[in-house]
Amino acid sequence: MITVENLLKTYGKHQAVKNISFTIDAGEVVGFLGPNGAGKTTTMNMITGYIAATAGKVSINGFDIVDEPEKAKACIGYLPDTPPVYGDMKVDEYLDFVADLKKVKRSDKAKMIKDIKKTVRLEDMGGRMIKNLSKGYKQRVGLAQAMMGSPEVLVLDEPTNGLDPKQIIDMLDVIKKVGEKHTVILSSHILSEVSAVCGRILIMTKGNIVADGTVEELSASMSKSNRFYVRARGSKEEVAKVFDKGSEGFGIDGVKSTRVTRSVEQGASDVEFTLDEGADIREAVYNKSVASGLPILTMKSLDLSLEEIFLRLAYSNGDADDEGGDEE
Repeated sequence: MITVENLLKTYGKHQAVKNISFTIDAGEVVGFLGPNGAGKTTTMNMITGYIAATAGKVSINGFDIVDEPEKAKACIGYLPDTPPVYGDMKVDEYLDFVADLKKVKRSDKAKMIKDIKKTVRLEDMGGRMIKNLSKGYKQRVGLAQAMMGSPEVLVLDEPTNGLDPKQIIDMLDVIKKVGEKHTVILSSHILSEVSAVCGRILIMTKGNIVADGTVEELSASMSKSNRFYVRARGSKEEVAKVFDKGSEGFGIDGVKSTRVTRSVEQGASDVEFTLDEGADIREAVYNKSVASGLPILTMKSLDLSLEEIFLRLAYSNGDADDEGGDEE
């Protein structure tokens, strides 16, 4: 569906995007992450044909964005970080105008506008002036224009930017629904948003793609050792006597280190185990808890969170926010 090959964008001597390549298949919802100045917005603008690449190739559904721009752009709906809406138009007037721009057939236009308004939850806003809408509803109008013409691909740049928590939840619900019928690229600074709606993550820093995969895949590839978590009923001292590696008769193979802390749950303590690769200590932990009379309340593996993955990749090689200006 989307193919990016050796994409390069330079401004003078500065390389904002550095020969990146990736593909996105039909039906995928992909999160595009990166700190300010990473090159995200520049990349999205090149994918949509909004700005020209210095070198490289972008094709949408088999159409080259440079050689066949009309066919390629017909496959794309774009919501930039500032919604391209006209405040002095009513919602229905604006959507009718966008439908004409996108050459929607007259016979299909009314039904398409009605269906899109239902999808983005604008049914009751058709007669309202856009300038009088809240920020959240303006974002929905922007998403509606991106969906007009039934493009296969939606590119959404910071769609929840400036929204309050309730509006963010509503917008994410809408994006989830939209993702059932469209290929979606979603850029966001808020990691929880990306993990909530995206099945795949691209992380970009200093103009490079530094990670590509699901959260689980990225966590597994970055974890040099496994981590395991246990919450047991008992004081910190009682639990440490059983589960601290330095305690007498510890006897659990495959454990590199342990850390015992008081739990936020009253009357309980938490243990974090760092394990050798491939070690499975679940049965040994259960047996020790039974033998010691300390009930296990929680037992689970600890994967790296998306926040940990992002921080390690985006900032491990120095300041990622060194590209200057507002280019992302």
